[in-house]
Amino acid sequence: MRAPSLLMLLAASAFAGACGGKAAPETPAPEATPAPAPPAPTPVDDSADRDRLERERIAREAAERARAVAADLAAMINFDYDQAVVRPADQATLDRKAVILVANSGVKIKISGHADERGSDEYNLALGNRRAAAAKRYLEGKGVDGSRIEVVSYGEERRSTRAAMRVPTPRTAAMS
Repeated sequence: MRAPSLLMLLAASAFAGACGGKAAPETPAPEATPAPAPPAPTPVDDSADRDRLERERIAREAAERARAVAADLAAMINFDYDQAVVRPADQATLDRKAVILVANSGVKIKISGHADERGSDEYNLALGNRRAAAAKRYLEGKGVDGSRIEVVSYGEERRSTRAAMRVPTPRTAAMS
Protein backbone atom coordinates (compact mmCIF):
# COMPACT_ATOMS: atom_id res chain seq x y z
CA MET A 1 0.00 0.00 0.00
CA ARG A 2 2.84 2.05 0.31
CA ALA A 3 3.22 2.65 -3.41
CA PRO A 4 -0.27 3.97 -4.07
CA SER A 5 -0.11 6.34 -1.12
CA LEU A 6 3.22 7.57 -2.17
CA LEU A 7 1.91 8.13 -5.62
CA MET A 8 -1.05 10.03 -4.24
CA LEU A 9 1.16 12.15 -2.14
CA LEU A 10 3.27 13.04 -5.12
CA ALA A 11 0.19 13.86 -7.23
CA ALA A 12 -1.26 16.01 -4.47
CA SER A 13 1.99 17.93 -4.01
CA ALA A 14 2.26 18.47 -7.75
CA PHE A 15 -1.31 19.73 -7.83
CA ALA A 16 -0.73 21.99 -4.87
CA GLY A 17 2.46 23.34 -6.41
CA ALA A 18 0.68 24.11 -9.64
CA CYS A 19 -2.07 25.98 -7.85
CA GLY A 20 0.26 27.84 -5.60
CA GLY A 21 -1.20 31.20 -6.65
CA LYS A 22 1.95 32.64 -8.11
CA ALA A 23 2.24 32.85 -11.82
CA ALA A 24 5.45 31.79 -13.32
CA PRO A 25 7.54 34.81 -14.10
CA GLU A 26 7.38 35.79 -17.77
CA THR A 27 10.58 36.51 -19.48
CA PRO A 28 10.31 39.94 -21.06
CA ALA A 29 10.32 40.10 -24.82
CA PRO A 30 13.56 41.44 -26.14
CA GLU A 31 13.26 45.14 -26.90
CA ALA A 32 13.84 46.15 -30.48
CA THR A 33 17.01 48.14 -30.71
CA PRO A 34 16.60 51.28 -32.80
CA ALA A 35 18.29 51.24 -36.17
CA PRO A 36 21.49 53.19 -36.12
CA ALA A 37 21.16 56.69 -37.54
CA PRO A 38 22.62 57.06 -41.00
CA PRO A 39 26.00 58.65 -40.94
CA ALA A 40 25.98 62.41 -41.45
CA PRO A 41 26.68 63.31 -45.07
CA THR A 42 30.16 64.45 -45.65
CA PRO A 43 30.26 68.08 -46.73
CA VAL A 44 30.61 68.44 -50.47
CA ASP A 45 32.70 71.24 -51.87
CA ASP A 46 30.35 72.69 -54.48
CA SER A 47 32.07 76.03 -54.65
CA ALA A 48 33.30 75.25 -58.17
CA ASP A 49 29.71 74.70 -59.33
CA ARG A 50 28.51 77.86 -57.61
CA ASP A 51 31.35 79.86 -59.17
CA ARG A 52 30.56 78.43 -62.61
CA LEU A 53 26.85 79.25 -62.24
CA GLU A 54 27.67 82.77 -61.10
CA ARG A 55 30.00 83.30 -64.08
CA GLU A 56 27.29 82.03 -66.44
CA ARG A 57 24.70 84.38 -64.87
CA ILE A 58 27.07 87.34 -65.21
CA ALA A 59 27.80 86.41 -68.83
CA ARG A 60 24.06 86.18 -69.62
CA GLU A 61 23.41 89.58 -68.06
CA ALA A 62 26.33 91.12 -69.96
CA ALA A 63 25.02 89.64 -73.23
CA GLU A 64 21.56 91.09 -72.53
CA ARG A 65 23.06 94.52 -71.84
CA ALA A 66 25.15 94.29 -75.03
CA ARG A 67 22.03 93.45 -77.07
CA ALA A 68 20.15 96.38 -75.53
CA VAL A 69 23.06 98.75 -76.23
CA ALA A 70 23.35 97.50 -79.81
CA ALA A 71 19.61 98.00 -80.31
CA ASP A 72 19.82 101.54 -78.93
CA LEU A 73 22.76 102.38 -81.19
CA ALA A 74 21.03 100.89 -84.24
CA ALA A 75 17.76 102.79 -83.70
CA MET A 76 16.98 105.14 -86.57
CA ILE A 77 15.78 108.69 -86.29
CA ASN A 78 13.44 110.37 -88.75
CA PHE A 79 13.37 113.77 -90.37
CA ASP A 80 10.51 115.77 -91.69
CA TYR A 81 10.08 116.05 -95.45
CA ASP A 82 12.93 117.92 -97.08
CA GLN A 83 14.42 118.84 -93.67
CA ALA A 84 17.74 118.17 -91.91
CA VAL A 85 16.78 119.28 -88.39
CA VAL A 86 16.62 116.70 -85.58
CA ARG A 87 13.00 116.46 -84.51
CA PRO A 88 12.15 116.82 -80.80
CA ALA A 89 10.56 113.36 -80.93
CA ASP A 90 13.93 111.86 -81.94
CA GLN A 91 16.09 113.73 -79.46
CA ALA A 92 15.45 111.06 -76.77
CA THR A 93 16.82 108.41 -79.14
CA LEU A 94 19.95 110.48 -79.73
CA ASP A 95 20.25 111.20 -76.01
CA ARG A 96 20.33 107.43 -75.28
CA LYS A 97 22.98 107.00 -77.95
CA ALA A 98 25.03 109.87 -76.48
CA VAL A 99 24.99 108.31 -73.00
CA ILE A 100 26.24 105.02 -74.42
CA LEU A 101 28.93 106.66 -76.52
CA VAL A 102 30.19 108.88 -73.70
CA ALA A 103 30.38 105.87 -71.36
CA ASN A 104 32.19 103.75 -73.98
CA SER A 105 34.96 105.87 -75.44
CA GLY A 106 36.25 103.04 -77.64
CA VAL A 107 33.03 102.73 -79.62
CA LYS A 108 32.87 104.31 -83.05
CA ILE A 109 29.71 104.71 -85.09
CA LYS A 110 28.72 105.47 -88.65
CA ILE A 111 25.72 107.72 -89.30
CA SER A 112 24.20 107.19 -92.70
CA GLY A 113 21.81 109.71 -94.17
CA HIS A 114 19.00 108.50 -96.41
CA ALA A 115 16.29 110.00 -98.56
CA ASP A 116 13.41 108.65 -100.57
CA GLU A 117 13.07 108.66 -104.34
CA ARG A 118 11.64 112.16 -104.57
CA GLY A 119 14.18 114.67 -105.89
CA SER A 120 17.30 114.28 -108.02
CA ASP A 121 20.12 111.94 -107.07
CA GLU A 122 22.44 114.86 -106.30
CA TYR A 123 19.83 116.58 -104.15
CA ASN A 124 19.07 113.40 -102.19
CA LEU A 125 22.77 112.72 -101.56
CA ALA A 126 23.20 116.25 -100.25
CA LEU A 127 20.03 115.96 -98.12
CA GLY A 128 21.22 112.62 -96.67
CA ASN A 129 24.58 114.21 -95.85
CA ARG A 130 22.93 117.20 -94.13
CA ARG A 131 20.75 114.86 -92.08
CA ALA A 132 23.67 112.69 -90.98
CA ALA A 133 25.68 115.81 -90.14
CA ALA A 134 22.76 117.15 -88.06
CA ALA A 135 22.68 113.93 -86.01
CA LYS A 136 26.47 114.10 -85.58
CA ARG A 137 26.30 117.72 -84.38
CA TYR A 138 23.60 116.78 -81.89
CA LEU A 139 25.75 113.96 -80.46
CA GLU A 140 28.79 116.23 -80.32
CA GLY A 141 26.69 118.71 -78.36
CA LYS A 142 26.06 115.93 -75.84
CA GLY A 143 29.79 115.32 -75.32
CA VAL A 144 30.59 112.65 -77.90
CA ASP A 145 33.95 113.13 -79.63
CA GLY A 146 33.24 113.84 -83.30
CA SER A 147 36.29 111.86 -84.44
CA ARG A 148 34.46 108.70 -83.38
CA ILE A 149 31.54 109.44 -85.69
CA GLU A 150 31.70 108.74 -89.42
CA VAL A 151 29.11 110.40 -91.63
CA VAL A 152 28.00 108.98 -94.97
CA SER A 153 25.10 109.76 -97.27
CA TYR A 154 23.34 107.20 -99.40
CA GLY A 155 20.63 109.52 -100.63
CA GLU A 156 18.06 107.33 -102.31
CA GLU A 157 20.65 104.78 -103.50
CA ARG A 158 20.45 102.70 -100.35
CA ARG A 159 17.10 103.33 -98.85
CA SER A 160 16.54 102.83 -95.16
CA THR A 161 14.94 99.58 -93.99
CA ARG A 162 11.54 101.20 -93.46
CA ALA A 163 11.61 102.78 -96.90
CA ALA A 164 12.65 99.48 -98.46
CA MET A 165 9.64 97.83 -96.80
CA ARG A 166 7.44 100.59 -98.28
CA VAL A 167 6.25 101.75 -94.88
CA PRO A 168 5.36 105.42 -95.26
CA THR A 169 7.57 107.29 -92.78
CA PRO A 170 9.51 110.51 -92.84
CA ARG A 171 12.98 110.36 -94.33
CA THR A 172 15.54 108.81 -92.02
CA ALA A 173 19.08 108.79 -90.77
CA ALA A 174 20.36 105.41 -89.66
CA MET A 175 23.20 104.76 -87.23
CA SER A 176 25.32 101.67 -87.05
